[in-house]
Amino acid sequence: MPIHERLESVYAEVLARNPGETEFHQAVREVLESIGPAVGKHPQYADAKIVSRICEPERQIIFRVPWEDDRGEIHINRGFRMEFNSALGPYKGGLRFHPSVYLGIVKFLGFEQIFKNSLTGLPIGGGKGGSDFDPKGKSDREIMRFCQSFMTELHRHIGEYTDVPAGDIGVGSREIGYLFGQYKRITNRYESGVLTGKGLIYGGARVRTEATGYGTAFFVNEMLAARGDSFAGKTAVVSGSGNVAIYAIEKVHQLGGRVVACSDSSGYVVDEKGIDVELLKEIKEVRRERISAYAERVSHARYVAGQQVWDVPCDVAMPCATQNEITGKEAERLVRNGCTVVAEGANMPTTPEGVRLFQDAGVAFGPGKAANAGGVATSALEMQQNASRDSWSFEYSEDRLEDIMRDIHTRCLETADEYGMPGNYVAGANIAAYTRVADAMLALGLI
Repeated sequence: MPIHERLESVYAEVLARNPGETEFHQAVREVLESIGPAVGKHPQYADAKIVSRICEPERQIIFRVPWEDDRGEIHINRGFRMEFNSALGPYKGGLRFHPSVYLGIVKFLGFEQIFKNSLTGLPIGGGKGGSDFDPKGKSDREIMRFCQSFMTELHRHIGEYTDVPAGDIGVGSREIGYLFGQYKRITNRYESGVLTGKGLIYGGARVRTEATGYGTAFFVNEMLAARGDSFAGKTAVVSGSGNVAIYAIEKVHQLGGRVVACSDSSGYVVDEKGIDVELLKEIKEVRRERISAYAERVSHARYVAGQQVWDVPCDVAMPCATQNEITGKEAERLVRNGCTVVAEGANMPTTPEGVRLFQDAGVAFGPGKAANAGGVATSALEMQQNASRDSWSFEYSEDRLEDIMRDIHTRCLETADEYGMPGNYVAGANIAAYTRVADAMLALGLI
């Protein structure tokens, strides 16, 4: 799709100023291709250089993270925090600990977070961070020492009214606990609202663990309802078997669907009777084993090594693993096998070619900034509870999450209709998110 003529120079500038950061380039282009109609309708946005300002982070923080392993050997990793846009509220976004993390990944994630957070309708800006540290194979003591070193630098840049990190890939409740403990130790403040994804005993929110996966399933439920359909009798395939995937599977089953396959980096497992969620939790969360262990325990299941899960026919596909896992080739296969709905539980897991193929085939496609916004939405609810020294029930928190995902779905569809692109969730999400941020930036002046 071509970029609006008033935005071509913006994209050229992004490429020139951020060389080699391919994921960031992809994320920016995907937004710029969609928001042309809004730029044409609201010339004041272009006059105020809103898009140029959104594409340039307000602050980029890079720091070294020295730590010592159990053998006494010293290691040096690199830490990042991308404080991208605070027009709607304090920077909000997760921390990712993974060897693939570099500046381009953090920028892409932070840029996406601006729009995702805007869609929630909650008062949160966009940010992201992390490190190229790999928690896999590390002892709890090593992870604690790394987290303490990471927070020793990061603490000076965050706060409940400034920047509120959360978890992401490689950062779960264990890591958040170590990070919060070090923050409290250094600052001498029990500032619960400075981090989200905390344990329930020290200020965490119920449903936060389940939120991204549950939210994606709620969004798919709304997509199906918009087509006069439901999960009843539908088969689904979910990539990944981490936190997002597990709870997406759980909620799909509760909504009447049947997830028949999931995966990890080694391959995928197929269970035509429906993935046993409790067994999957035991294998991945307790035993930390490969997905092949599922087939070893379930006689009717089969494991396929070294292949992607998108070979499995399904009605609904939910990519919940990592970026760019569905290329044009995988998209063609899904369409050929009868898939009618795709919703992204991960951040940008579908390439531009894949998105175009889905849209051309009439497949309802829910982009990650809309479909997986449940995680950050529930983080914002955790911030509300921390600010009021309150704690909500699981049922109330889940109801709030479902309402937010329903509102996001409605906002996407209504905006797509308003701008003459009915049913286009990508355009609806990007334009709705962009105009909200743009209006806030205009209101705040040139900052």
